[in-house]
Amino acid sequence: GLRGMAGGAGQLLAAAALLLLAAAERELRFRAPAEAPVRLFTEPELARYGGQQEGQPIYIAVKGVVFDVTSGKFYGKGAPYNALVGKDSTRGVAKMSLDPADLTHDITGLMEEELKSLDDIFNNVYKAKYPIVGYTSRRILNEDGSPNLDFKPEDQPHFNIKDEF
Repeated sequence: GLRGMAGGAGQLLAAAALLLLAAAERELRFRAPAEAPVRLFTEPELARYGGQQEGQPIYIAVKGVVFDVTSGKFYGKGAPYNALVGKDSTRGVAKMSLDPADLTHDITGLMEEELKSLDDIFNNVYKAKYPIVGYTSRRILNEDGSPNLDFKPEDQPHFNIKDEF
């Protein structure tokens, strides 16, 4: 009867889960585990990754998430977007602005379409193309320095897919 069918479905699911696990195990052998500890960047630390030194990685923070944009050709020394790197440039990304006043995490007073544009670029450019290397202290900690209990690391589902195939 029904119980027999449910049992069969359960076994099928278990078999499928095992197959997935086996595939994941194989995958892990060839790749460093993605579960690296969360790295926290203070502003002075982030500033060291502004692309001024040859051979140093180049980092940008957007929405408090620090991305390694070394592979992007527009971020290095003398390149068009170099002003954005080594800091949290969320406002600049939202407004498509390189004005020094906009190179800040502060999004107070942005218009609806700027916030939409920010999310779009965050998800479809940064999260899709560049590995996450950490988070700004502002994203992980409260004003008083205590851990922000609402903090959740971002996942990069699309980035991983591209990485695999």
